[in-house]
Amino acid sequence: MSEEQPNNPLHGITLEMILETLVERHGWEELGELININCFQIDPSIKSSLKFLRRTPWARAKVEQLYLRGSGE
Repeated sequence: MSEEQPNNPLHGITLEMILETLVERHGWEELGELININCFQIDPSIKSSLKFLRRTPWARAKVEQLYLRGSGE
């Protein structure tokens, strides 16, 4: 299952890497304003946010979209 994915800009980038980049780029407060989910607004942490995002496809999609907009893709 190690097929190449040339059209997938997120190939090889983990959700944790995406989240850490966004927190570094925006900070938790701004991230909570950009994406209105409680795990970014109330006592945020990488661990709790990852748990929520892995179970919530719509929220994960928003995080990935924000990451791609900021990375110039």
